[in-house]
Amino acid sequence: MVDPLQSKAKKEISFRIHGQPYSKANSRKLVINGGKPRFIKSAPARRYVIDFQTQCPKLDTLMEGDLEVEMVIFYASRRPDLDPSLILDCMENKIYKNDRQVKRQIVYWGLDRKNPRSEIRVTEIEIKNPQRPPRWKLGDWDASEELTGLAADQSG
Repeated sequence: MVDPLQSKAKKEISFRIHGQPYSKANSRKLVINGGKPRFIKSAPARRYVIDFQTQCPKLDTLMEGDLEVEMVIFYASRRPDLDPSLILDCMENKIYKNDRQVKRQIVYWGLDRKNPRSEIRVTEIEIKNPQRPPRWKLGDWDASEELTGLAADQSG
């Protein structure tokens, strides 16, 4: 079966998930299991995972290699932290095998009180030189030179 949402030319898929995700770090609940304390996802986070799984397309062939994930997360209020980690986990074995394949994330925060949702695009990318990150500057600091220098110092 061919997935109509997947573009063969760009190796890209875009889709929408309705509902508000929860921060993975802030939605943990302490329980005692077998006499040992364990942290599990909160009830709202567990419900979101189920909702996500029912809405997320499942590719016949999972995306391979390095990936870029771009998403806009529309929250119902200004309170939640911008945290895509639960969404990335939920896409495992539906879009890609493991979220470790995601090498670039572009995440935006949005507000839609009546329709919280996530607009998601996943694209296969090629990283030509993983030792040298893309060139970008923050003020007077050139991060790529700093990171490249660190990599060179550690390898020698």
